Amino acid sequence: MTTDRERVGGVVLAQRPRRADARRNFDALLAAARAAFADKGAEASLEDIARRAGVGIGTLYRNFPTRQVLFETVYAEEVDTLCRLADELAGTAEPWEALVAWLRRFVDYTVTKRAIREALSGESEIFTACRGAMLDAGEPLLRRAREAGEARADLSFDDLLRMVSGVTAAAYVDEAQRDRVLGYALDGIRAR
Repeated sequence: MTTDRERVGGVVLAQRPRRADARRNFDALLAAARAAFADKGAEASLEDIARRAGVGIGTLYRNFPTRQVLFETVYAEEVDTLCRLADELAGTAEPWEALVAWLRRFVDYTVTKRAIREALSGESEIFTACRGAMLDAGEPLLRRAREAGEARADLSFDDLLRMVSGVTAAAYVDEAQRDRVLGYALDGIRAR
């Protein structure tokens, strides 16, 4: 049986071209799409994405035959990155630092998620798999922090993600203000 994490990782891997030049274009398109969705939401123009990536529109369509495929691939790549980061942090960082580093990356992900979620149905198979994969990857970081006595024992992972998502949904003067507010929220979940 395939896990959600394997399905999510497989979405990007299955589409990634084998030739180095084609891989560079593919990666440039994903980065450009992520930036365009963050700037302009789900309505970002495909022509603008191709231009940002430094490729022609034909290259975009060769890699992503439909807008839906582009949305799903960008979304899956974001979640796959979060999953891989959770694994890396779990093996290299202290429990609290690992959790905070992952949540700070989660904040960046929420910007892309908002734009793409508009375009992906809540019933989308990839959306459901991404949610499961993210929970499977991040929840152990919270568990480690709780077991180390660093995070509140009564905090659920779902509560934590909703709090961080709520903090990032607000409008801020600049990123520094957003980071300060996030810091206050994270300070509130520390065990005393």
